[in-house]
Amino acid sequence: MANKRSLKRSITLICEELFAECVAASLYGHNPDTAEALIFSIIKMQDHFIRRISHPEPGIPSKVYYKDLREKFAAQVGEIIDQISTL
Repeated sequence: MANKRSLKRSITLICEELFAECVAASLYGHNPDTAEALIFSIIKMQDHFIRRISHPEPGIPSKVYYKDLREKFAAQVGEIIDQISTL
């Protein structure tokens, strides 16, 4: 497991890239309202996962907790990528 700082940095970088792609897609797309909602969901997702890193749930082994966190983050990133491609 990587340390918390590098995990937070990775999540932030991925969310920044998603944000930039969404803004670029919204400039060339036809539905700015959908893009705005997607941008908001990216920001909200980043905040949620950063908070989960900072405050892990007690009673769950850290290795299992962070593995689950990474899997859920990857799944949510995949969903957002699919939504960006449909803009």
